[in-house]
Amino acid sequence: MNQQRADEILRRASERFIVVYGDVMLDEFVWGDVTRISPEGPVPVVDVRRESVHPGGAANVLANLTALGVRASVVGVVGDDRAGERLRAELKETGASGDALVLDETRPTTTKTRIIAHSQLVVRADRERRTPVDEKTEERIIAVLNQAITKADAFVVSDYDKGAVTPRVLAEILPVAKARGIPVLVDPKIRNFDSYRPATLVTPNHHEALRLTNIEEHDDESLKRAAHLIRARLDCESVLITRGERGMMLLESYHEPVYVETAAREVYDVTGAGDTVIATLSAALAAGASMLEAATLANHAAGIVVGKVGTATASAEELVNSVQREDK
Repeated sequence: MNQQRADEILRRASERFIVVYGDVMLDEFVWGDVTRISPEGPVPVVDVRRESVHPGGAANVLANLTALGVRASVVGVVGDDRAGERLRAELKETGASGDALVLDETRPTTTKTRIIAHSQLVVRADRERRTPVDEKTEERIIAVLNQAITKADAFVVSDYDKGAVTPRVLAEILPVAKARGIPVLVDPKIRNFDSYRPATLVTPNHHEALRLTNIEEHDDESLKRAAHLIRARLDCESVLITRGERGMMLLESYHEPVYVETAAREVYDVTGAGDTVIATLSAALAAGASMLEAATLANHAAGIVVGKVGTATASAEELVNSVQREDK
């Protein structure tokens, strides 16, 4: 792919509207330095220098789409708490909207707090409830999604196994999205795996792909076999397996898989990289890109965000510049 084609795809993507459904969360970061060990136990003492927050999970998919200049909305569940208010405020700060978020007073807003010292994660604390949402909340999610999908050019499911994505909602909504003829992309988790149908593309990482297919070997041939098994199991059009520092493997239909080498130059933090991948994939496919073009752009976008510390996004300008560097 050259710079001109990347620019063309992203320009078209800016005219599209994408709906994201999934587990939204708030990512909190506490940044500091370690200069001593606690006398109370063999743990580092972090001198806090600053704190920051960022939309996480499905909300980070939305933030990535917004960074690319794409219009988008996220449908998920938040609690009646300060974390939910902060998440809405952060989405507004990025230029996105949290108006489609469903309030569930019985659940906390999923929050991940990471303490980082000298660019290294020291510890993470999670506040969440992972049981599936109740029927009343499912009905509200379905109603909001049905309305949002009527205007969508692509539909993304971002499942973090926190309870907002349920088999019932998927059974109601995925056929509606597919019937509209728009790309349906799923970032999966094992618990709901057999409910991701119909879908255009599923994007498991290599660990998930091997676990789903009970394959223990980690070589290319085993991953290829896993991709074929996943495609047959879900009857989806394509499977994209993310492989960390080894890039991606794309399987379209029954063709031979294509391996996309990583575009990362330095890896500092992989937090949220999967969100960046599926956001870029959906933007490119909504703009009419081929599956391989979309995967190539997503690979560049992932290479950008893993070079940043904390939950991050890649802008359209950064993405075009990354493609330009490779094209030279």
